[in-house]
This record gives sequence, C-alpha cells and structure tokens, in this order.
Amino acid sequence: MFMLNQTSWKQAFTAVLPLCLSYLPVGLACGMLLQKVGFTLFLTGLLSLLVFSGGAQFLIVSLLAVHASFSSIILMVFFLELRYALLGSSLSYFFKQENRGFLAIFSQSMNDENYAVNYLHFSTDVSWTHRKALMVNWLSLLAWTGSTLLGTLFGSVIAIDTELVHFALTAMFIFMFMMQLKNRLLLMIGLLSGLLAVLFVLLLKNTFGLILATVLASLIGYFVERNFTEAGKKLPAAKEEVPHE
Repeated sequence: MFMLNQTSWKQAFTAVLPLCLSYLPVGLACGMLLQKVGFTLFLTGLLSLLVFSGGAQFLIVSLLAVHASFSSIILMVFFLELRYALLGSSLSYFFKQENRGFLAIFSQSMNDENYAVNYLHFSTDVSWTHRKALMVNWLSLLAWTGSTLLGTLFGSVIAIDTELVHFALTAMFIFMFMMQLKNRLLLMIGLLSGLLAVLFVLLLKNTFGLILATVLASLIGYFVERNFTEAGKKLPAAKEEVPHE
C-alpha cells in the first residue's frame, strides 16, 4: 500500500533531510528535560510518537515541573494542538481520493514542519504524491523520536537545571506568536491573553487559569474579527507601512 520506488524514496529523503537535521539539537534538549522530570526512554519514545510536537512536549515538561494536574496538562496540549485542524484542512484538497485509513495514518504523523514541506511540494511539484508526503512525515517523526531518545539517554549523565525549561518554553512561544503577528487585533489579543493568564492563575492558584485565559481571549478575538468582517472593514496591520516618497 505504501511502497515507493527508489527514485521516490530519494526525493522524499532529500526533501525532509534538512528538517531531520534541524530536529537534532531541539530533540536532544527536549529529551534531556523530559528525563529531568522523570521520563524513561520508553516514556519519551511513546510521547514523541503519540504527541509529535516539540511545542507540546516542552509544554508538558513545563507543566510537570510545576506539578500541574493531569487534566490541566491534557487540556493545555489540546488547545495548543488545535492548530493542526487548520493545517490539515489546507492539505485536504490534495487528498480527496484517499481513504480514511490513509488519512488517519498521515494525520497522526503530521506536524508544523513536515506540513510546510509537503504543502510546498504539493503546490509546486506536480509529481509529488501522497506516498512521498507520508514518507516525509514518517522520516521526520523517526528523526524527532530518535533525537528525544538520545536526549533522555544523555540527560541521565549530564547535569541540567530544570529551570531552563521555563526560559526555553517562553522563548519558543514568543517566537511562534511573533511569526503569526499579522494585524493589531492579534497583538491586542495576545497581550490580553497574557494579562488574563496572570490574573486567573493568581485568583485560582492553579494552572487551569491558563486554559480559561486562552479560551476567553480566543473567543473575544473571534467575535471582534467577525464583527470587522461583517462590517466590511479591514483589520489594521501590525505595522503601518510608510509611503515611499
């Protein structure tokens, strides 16, 4: 069902190789931090295969480090990973003829980076097939899992301050936010979400406040954007362009 000839394998491997190499330092760091919060090699491998998301795994480490409840961790990861529904829908055009079994296997191994690789190739290369796309997913998944396993293995012999995870996670999400910053509404909602998160965590004395802040800020952003759309207005850009003289 998923057989590829030698040429197709080479094309898929060439497309995903830079991505696999980029996973090495991040995966090693993630694996080391997972080891510091009690993960074994088996648990690290299982988590990497089932939750193929660096952001989610760093988030899990951060929440475990502050002894968050299991339900809070599940909900936070759920909201973080909701973006994959949007990513998957943009790829659905290229998978209209595939059965649900293939779609389930492909979706389970999709993340932000291999999505970008596959979307680019589907959009620019008429010879790019679903099987090549699946190989890109699987090869990147194996590279990430192998990197986190090595990190967990090294973490048992290398001393790392677990406080570093908070800095790494904060830096990563600031970067993700800035990359998506397209208009002032996103900027305002991002700031509002941060303020609400601080307020709710202080009031509830629990990380569940982060979930409430995320949901509330998202709903506010949705209704504001819908009102702008219905009114036929354009959302102001995050940075006004200076007209050339």
